[in-house]
Amino acid sequence: MTDRELVDRAREMQERAYVPYSNFRVGAALLCEDGTVVTGCNVENASYGLCICGERTAMVKAVSEGHRKFKAIAIAGDTDGPCVPCGACRQFIREFASSLDMPVYCVGKDNEHVSYTLDELLAHSFGPADLGK
Repeated sequence: MTDRELVDRAREMQERAYVPYSNFRVGAALLCEDGTVVTGCNVENASYGLCICGERTAMVKAVSEGHRKFKAIAIAGDTDGPCVPCGACRQFIREFASSLDMPVYCVGKDNEHVSYTLDELLAHSFGPADLGK
């Protein structure tokens, strides 16, 4: 799967977002190590702390389906620049990333995507190996 195809899948997922409070739609598409693509969108809740980002929706779905290693993720939002993951999502991605070089494709409303590595987005991070796992 190309980076553009992954970005397009993320963009499609924006339409499924449940965002009655912020109206800020985010879609995500996750490429698993075996080539499977798992998608997600953000889901809001009247109790704002219970909202879940599109990236974490995709990752939780992937883990619940037996995937534990991710090769790339695309995130689409209606931002002026690239829609980058929040800090919580960056740490969540780190938990299951195949490597710190994992590409994170970020796209805003202009539909041009930027690629970052996980290490660029979450420098000096820690993960399972740092905890003896």
